[in-house]
Amino acid sequence: MHIPEEVYRERVKKFQSLLKDEGIDVAILRALSSYTYFTGTRWLRPALLIPQDGEPIALVVKNEKYGFMKRSWIKNVVEYKSAENLMAYITGFIKKNKYRAVGLEYTVERDSFMLFLAVFQRLNPNVEIKDIHPIVMELRRIKDKWEIESIKRAGEIAATGREVAREVVKEGKTELEIAREIINELMLEGSEAPQVYVSAIPRIHSEPMRDVYVEEGQVVQVVIGADYNNYYVNTARSFPIGKVSNRANRAIYAMDEAFDLAIEETRPGIKFIQIEKKIEEIYKRYELDEFYIKGYTHGVGLLIEEDPITTIVVQHRFQVIEEGMVLAMVHAPLILPEGVIKKECTVITESNGVKIIT
Repeated sequence: MHIPEEVYRERVKKFQSLLKDEGIDVAILRALSSYTYFTGTRWLRPALLIPQDGEPIALVVKNEKYGFMKRSWIKNVVEYKSAENLMAYITGFIKKNKYRAVGLEYTVERDSFMLFLAVFQRLNPNVEIKDIHPIVMELRRIKDKWEIESIKRAGEIAATGREVAREVVKEGKTELEIAREIINELMLEGSEAPQVYVSAIPRIHSEPMRDVYVEEGQVVQVVIGADYNNYYVNTARSFPIGKVSNRANRAIYAMDEAFDLAIEETRPGIKFIQIEKKIEEIYKRYELDEFYIKGYTHGVGLLIEEDPITTIVVQHRFQVIEEGMVLAMVHAPLILPEGVIKKECTVITESNGVKIIT
C-alpha cells in the first residue's frame, strides 16, 4: 500500500455518509477500479462489503488472505472456497443485519460480474437494489494530492513508451510487434497493467492484431495507458508512414489546432459541450467534419477511461468542469480511410486552466 491508511478511511467515511443519504444499508463492490479505490490494491475477483456503519469487509479466495492484508489496510477479511460460499456469506450477512436496501455498481468493467446480479436477486428477492455508481464516481471524480502524485509518475512512464513508439512504428511491422515493444518499456519503468492500442487501419482503437501490417501512406495511431500505484494516464499520437495524402496532412493540422484550443479553453466553470462545439467548427472549416467522432474528453484515474466520459455518455457533455479533475484530451479522433488522426494528452484542471501531465 502506497497511500496512507487515513486517506482510505476518509474515503470510506464519506462513502458511508452518501449511503445514508441514499437510504442504502450496505454496498457490495465488485467493480475492480472502485474496489481498488477503497482497498488500496487491485485484487482479481473483487468483493467488498461496506455497510452504512462499521468497518468494510473484504472477501477473498481461501489462502489469499495473507497476501491481501499485506497490500491493504482492511483487517476484516473473510475467505471463501467457492462461488456458493461467497453468495452464502453475503446473503447471510444481509439477512443477519436485516438490510432492506443494497447498493450494487452498474458499470461495464472487468470483473464487475453482472451475472452476480441475477444470482443475488434470486437469493434476495425482498431486497431493494440501488445503483451506487453515481455516488462512487462523485468521490472519484476529483483527485486528491496522493492520486495526482501517482498520476504524474504514470505520466513520466508513458513518456518513455511514447519515445519507443516513435522508434518502432515503421513500415512492415505488425501492430502486435509495435505494442509488444512499447508494453515492455512501460513495464520496465514500473507500469503494472499497461494498455497499448495500435491501429494501422482505420478504427477508433483496438487491441493490436498480429496480422495487420504498417504500410506506406498510412497513418498509424498509438494509444498508451500507463499506470503507477494503480492510477493511469492516457496519451495518444498518430504517425504518418512515408508520403501521406493531402487530406491526411490537412487532418493533422486540424487536430493540432483542436488540441491547442482544448488546452487553452478547458477550465473550471464552463461546460464540456462549449469546447466540443468549438472543436467541431474547426473540423468544419477544414472540411473534415464527416470524419469527426464526438466527445473530446474523458476522465482518467483508476481506469484509462472513466467518468466523465463525454465520448459515449451524452449527458456528461453538459457537465461543468471542476478543479481537480484529471482528463484526457483531445480524445475524439478523425477517422480517415488513410488511418486515425489523434493527438491526446492527460491534464489536471487547475483554478485557471489545465496543466499537461503527458
